[in-house]
Amino acid sequence: MGAEAEKVGQEPESHIPNPPRVPNPNPNSITEAQFAAWKRRKDADASARKAEAARKRAEDIAAGLVQMNGRELFAHEPWVFDNTHY
Repeated sequence: MGAEAEKVGQEPESHIPNPPRVPNPNPNSITEAQFAAWKRRKDADASARKAEAARKRAEDIAAGLVQMNGRELFAHEPWVFDNTHY
C-alpha cells in the first residue's frame, strides 16, 4: 500500500504518448477524394435528370398535352395578364 502511494507521487505523467496508428479495419471505407468524385457524379446525374424533365415538360406544353401553371402561362402567353384594356 505504501509503495503504491510513493510510486504514484514520484512519477507524474506529464506527457501521454499517442497510440500507434492502426489502419481502418473496414475494407469498404472510402477516401475523401473518392467521396468527392462520387458526389460530383451524383450531382451531375441529378442535374441531367432535372434538365431532361424540364425539356420534356416544355415539349408537352408546346404540344398542348399538359396543363400549364401560372408561371408557365405567363412565360408563354403574357397577353393573358395584360390589364391595359380595362
